[in-house]
Amino acid sequence: MKYRHLFFDLDHTLWDFEKNAHDTLHTLYMQHDFARFGTFSAAQFIQVYSDVNHALWRMYQAGKISQTQLREVRFARTFDKLGVPEDQVPASISTEFTDLLPLKSAVFPYTHEVLDYLKPKYRLHLITNGFNDIQAIKLASSNLTQYFESLITSEHSGHLKPDPRMFQHALAHTGAAAAESLMIGDNLECDVLGAYNAGIDQVYFNPEKRRHFAQTTHEISCLSELKAFL
Repeated sequence: MKYRHLFFDLDHTLWDFEKNAHDTLHTLYMQHDFARFGTFSAAQFIQVYSDVNHALWRMYQAGKISQTQLREVRFARTFDKLGVPEDQVPASISTEFTDLLPLKSAVFPYTHEVLDYLKPKYRLHLITNGFNDIQAIKLASSNLTQYFESLITSEHSGHLKPDPRMFQHALAHTGAAAAESLMIGDNLECDVLGAYNAGIDQVYFNPEKRRHFAQTTHEISCLSELKAFL
């Protein structure tokens, strides 16, 4: 068996961030009666937030903003784009979102079945740019905790994927060799290129079958496809 250690990304790979964030934002829209502004629907609120958040995450991963700045700015910028006066934005909205989101439990199809299959055969780990304070809650909420020996975050390592030092930290932390490790993730830059630059084989999880020209060790559109070569 070539691989002994499997490193999974969490958000967008196992834990369905988009669905969970959608549900959380819809709940907040209803709780705060944002319909009272009369200028945007729940769907528009969710779409604008998503666009803003993705842009800020790219900045965070590039080291251009901090975790605190990301959390502080994303809702302020969302409501600004929606035309809501600053003094009418709930002061607690960011904290409410951060508290509620990790309690959501949606995962991608076949997540538990595949992890049940892999767990007896491999040592499983998580490596994520997500924040320390909510990753363990996400795992517990979605019944994923028991599968993983290690949870390695960017805050633990001091580096963000795709920095090879993040992966080197993960290898050192778990006692794994690069040649016997495999990285599974949805992001071509953070997961695939980052692992490649650290000498680790990769699986690109591409559920929407986006066209690309990157070279990857493996590519799948459903987690169940991992069984074909693991």
